[in-house]
Amino acid sequence: ELRDSFARAEIECEGGLSPRVSPFADLRDIGALMQRAGFALPVVDTETITVRYQTPLALFADLRAMGGTNVLIERRKTPLRRKTLLRALEIYAENYSDADGRIRATFECLWVSGWTPHESQQKPLEPGSAKTRLADALNTKEGILE
Repeated sequence: ELRDSFARAEIECEGGLSPRVSPFADLRDIGALMQRAGFALPVVDTETITVRYQTPLALFADLRAMGGTNVLIERRKTPLRRKTLLRALEIYAENYSDADGRIRATFECLWVSGWTPHESQQKPLEPGSAKTRLADALNTKEGILE
């Protein structure tokens, strides 16, 4: 919601776009990063939480308090124009508010864990060592999606 509101306002008011919201990580990429860091059996889970705020400025205060402000190195260094900020607030309220006027903000929480490698850990099976075909277990024909 916030990324969309700022992008639309900045394009409309300034004719261009600068990243204002930190990028989101793909779950598979996080698992791969855990493996590259030396962890075994990485597990990544996600939980989506929607929080309602009285105003977009209340959302901004929460983001600042939790360290969720823009940390991008390649962001624009000049301050945000007042006109652009006000337009972003309008767009947010127009598109992401409920009937009572409160706005919604969706947060995706990631839970990541991994283990230090050890010889006693479960190892992946050798390719082709399965005793049952997946198609048989799913009661379908191999290569045909129904």
